[in-house]
Amino acid sequence: MAKTTVYQGKADIAKTLLAIGAVTLSPHQLYTWASGIKSPIYCDNRLILSSPIARTAIIQAFENFARQDLSMAEGIAGTATAGIPHAALVADRLGLPMVYVRSSAKSHGKQNQVEGRVLDGQRLVVMEDTVSTGGSVLTAVEALREMGAIAHQVMSVFTYGFPTSVQAFQEADVSLYTLTDYATLIGVAQESGLIKDAEAAMLQQFYQDPWSFGK
Repeated sequence: MAKTTVYQGKADIAKTLLAIGAVTLSPHQLYTWASGIKSPIYCDNRLILSSPIARTAIIQAFENFARQDLSMAEGIAGTATAGIPHAALVADRLGLPMVYVRSSAKSHGKQNQVEGRVLDGQRLVVMEDTVSTGGSVLTAVEALREMGAIAHQVMSVFTYGFPTSVQAFQEADVSLYTLTDYATLIGVAQESGLIKDAEAAMLQQFYQDPWSFGK
């Protein structure tokens, strides 16, 4: 049965993301996501790669998580492009093969959507940096399944945990393993004084209905 599991050290991961500016909170000047959602929060986990300390902490957490909960994995698949570096580093730590998955097949060459060798029946863990609606990573899961892989597990740095994405993961029979989540991050930001109580309430309102927020 599909489930969501949050890393034991989720508060420390949230502090790391806030410290390097990978997650920024702007309750009064909303960001516009590619999906059209107007959001008081923006997550840019690509900044992890630019901080050796944060990068090491994140990859170590991924390795701990994988060895504890995903020991049956036979390979790592990264989503293009944000999941690729994390997948490469984790696969190296675990001594596993790695592939990556494009959002769609190339229009030239071999017209691959998946780059690398996927074996029939191979158990792959898909890696993503951020899960919002879940659409992109579940598209990657489907592409791997079409190639014969067993793909029922996703690892991410951060998830918003929207009810609609939770439902989408359940319907796809995919379990999510995330280093930290929205509730933890907002709690850490509030405790550290980065946001006030009223702003935390606004962020909670966004979580309940992101599609209508800001309209």
